[in-house]
Amino acid sequence: MPTEEADFFLESYNFELPESQIAQFPPEERGASRLLVMPREGALDLEHRQFSDLPDCLPEGALLVANNSRVLQARLLGTRSTGGKVEFLLLTPLPLVLERARPDKLGGFSAEVEGLIRSGGSIRDGERLEFGAGISVTVLESGEFGHRRVRLAWDGDLSKAFAATGHIPLPPYIKRSDAEEDLSRYQTIYSRGDKTGSVAAPTAGLHFTPGMREILKARGFQWADVTLYVGYGTFSPVRSADIRGHRMHREYVEIPEATALAIAEAKQQGRPVIAVGTTSLRSLEGVAELCGRVQPFTGWTDIFLYPGRPFRVVDGLLTNFHLPESSLIMLVSALAGRKRVLAAYAEAVKRGYRFFSYGDAMLIR
Repeated sequence: MPTEEADFFLESYNFELPESQIAQFPPEERGASRLLVMPREGALDLEHRQFSDLPDCLPEGALLVANNSRVLQARLLGTRSTGGKVEFLLLTPLPLVLERARPDKLGGFSAEVEGLIRSGGSIRDGERLEFGAGISVTVLESGEFGHRRVRLAWDGDLSKAFAATGHIPLPPYIKRSDAEEDLSRYQTIYSRGDKTGSVAAPTAGLHFTPGMREILKARGFQWADVTLYVGYGTFSPVRSADIRGHRMHREYVEIPEATALAIAEAKQQGRPVIAVGTTSLRSLEGVAELCGRVQPFTGWTDIFLYPGRPFRVVDGLLTNFHLPESSLIMLVSALAGRKRVLAAYAEAVKRGYRFFSYGDAMLIR
């Protein structure tokens, strides 16, 4: 995709979005979303469909690759020794926390992790914070934008402790407290309990129902899984006026052998690979950049895709609509061209599509 100088300016990724189009709740029924279909190249012929039309819109023989990570109730509310309220958001993927865990003298466990802390007053290094369900946090080192290196301590099963006391970490643009329905609706139906640890949902997957999965299978579409533990950095704004100066947050990725084989087979047979969501796309392209191809992998990626960066694996993308000036709208622009994407977004705004995590979907094919 050819680029121009404006593609590298942060201000080039701004667009007008009425606040009323930022979805604050999921649709009444899962999958009852709209679907904007956009060609990756050529004339900008947009199709306005329903998500239930997806099987008719996908390229023939497509392999869909989805992120099976599960959202952890990673937001904890607690108290300081002063009695003041404090909030902690765990940023380290749960599998890594457990890998770092060491037993303590009292029969519990602890590990050094990264987190965000919010409080009415300033938090001191060395301060201990209590969160219930046997969880405490001791601040070790303060960083930028509320980031802290902390010692997390707990008793028993950490996943169960978070489930008992934690809250679903809804994105900052959802201006309400988490509710009972978010426990199920801010998870994909194919998320796996043993892949719990994301602090944001892979939201393109929220539209899928068991019925849709069955239809896709019956129509001959193949499905494969990756795991990317979505970090809160996915909501971090790009602050560099020249986006080439932006540094992406690292995210932990797992690609199983079956998925690597499925992609190799699809490529060999000339069948398109469609990423379900930007996290799946970053998993595949991140590993291909590191290893030269998609292969079984467990480790970190910090790939930042913007216009001019190559795509080695993915041919198309199913995604939601993204924030202005975010790394995600830059990724989508890398795939389909900035001007074309912004024109499609302008049409979506005009036609009243719902934006962001609980919003409508877009297929680039």
